[in-house]
Amino acid sequence: MRIVVGMTGATGAPLAVRTLQALRDLGVETHLICSRWAETTLKLETQLSLPDLHRLAATVHRLDNLAASVASGSYRTDGMVIVPCSMKTMAAIRMGLSDNLIVRAADVTLKERRPLVLVVREAPLHELHLENMQALARAGAVIFPPVLGFYHRPRTLDDVIDHIVGRILDQFGLSMPVPRWGEPSSQRDAADESPLL
Repeated sequence: MRIVVGMTGATGAPLAVRTLQALRDLGVETHLICSRWAETTLKLETQLSLPDLHRLAATVHRLDNLAASVASGSYRTDGMVIVPCSMKTMAAIRMGLSDNLIVRAADVTLKERRPLVLVVREAPLHELHLENMQALARAGAVIFPPVLGFYHRPRTLDDVIDHIVGRILDQFGLSMPVPRWGEPSSQRDAADESPLL
């Protein structure tokens, strides 16, 4: 399996890192494209360097390389996830403004009718954000805000991140071991839970 991973400068770098780790662990060939601001956010939100991030991917493409393999529909992939996805990138995809490789690869993914998952990061949302989301959803993209779940009783930030990433991977028919609704959780002992958690 081959998945393109775009990473923009919106907050949420740990989600991108965990997504790449999970895909690597599942044996998926990943093609990573980072925006310039994604590199800045990575430094602010994680302890990883850019070379550390690159080592998690099978192939790394430059943002300005519109001759890269993933810029063509004839290069077969199983879809693309942009995690996190900034409002700027989402707007560019909606307009078909393929001025960098993340947007071009997303455009290719849509035109080839492959899964495109946009892990959009912004709050609150104004009308233009919502219009862009609606237009892209109609075009076939999955709009996936990284909404927190609490039914699995997360105890750590890693629990929260893993649950979100597990749900992202579901969109590609992939599975990682995360708690799911309706499944018993042997890792939770009600006796030591606080009233809220």
